[in-house]
Amino acid sequence: MTELLFALSAYLIGSVPFAIISSRLFGLADPRSYGSGNPGATNVLRSGNKQAAIVTLLGDAFKGWLAVWLAAALGPASGNAPATVAVCGLAAFIGHLCPVFLGFKGGKGVATALGVLVGFSGWIALACAGAWIGIAAATRYSSAAALGAAAVAPLATYWFVGPGWETGAAVVMAVLLAWRHKTNIRRLLDGTESRIGNKKH
Repeated sequence: MTELLFALSAYLIGSVPFAIISSRLFGLADPRSYGSGNPGATNVLRSGNKQAAIVTLLGDAFKGWLAVWLAAALGPASGNAPATVAVCGLAAFIGHLCPVFLGFKGGKGVATALGVLVGFSGWIALACAGAWIGIAAATRYSSAAALGAAAVAPLATYWFVGPGWETGAAVVMAVLLAWRHKTNIRRLLDGTESRIGNKKH
């Protein structure tokens, strides 16, 4: 029962829509009304306001980390603790994808997944961030960078943490992240995907 309450709390933390919050703080339009319509940092960047995009990115990553940290710090002190931590990280990620506060229509989860991985191990996050930065710099496609980082995540988690609940959570997050990018994958194949820095249209 305690584990369920922690997972529910993590889901609610993940549901906090930082893209909407930061847009309102900076006096911007709702990010769901332009660009890709996605309430995430990349789409907020299309408004031309880099500060709002950074706040969104940090906020979305923070909530993923916070869910994992709370589970580790306050969760059941038992042999099942790694499972609770992993499930809470996954619950926060799902909260971002399907937030109760936005009618279950959320973002794609890249920053939140990174925050969860930071909670698992900073080395995992560094590996994934490195993959994202390298691919983004080479292609200027945020979606391609996200997919590349998602592919690295389970491998890095297995390498730094080993087989277990965290690696399982990383696999599930990678699959869900790829699924949320299915339209981006089609546009990448068609050559019509928007590049980083493109403003709203």
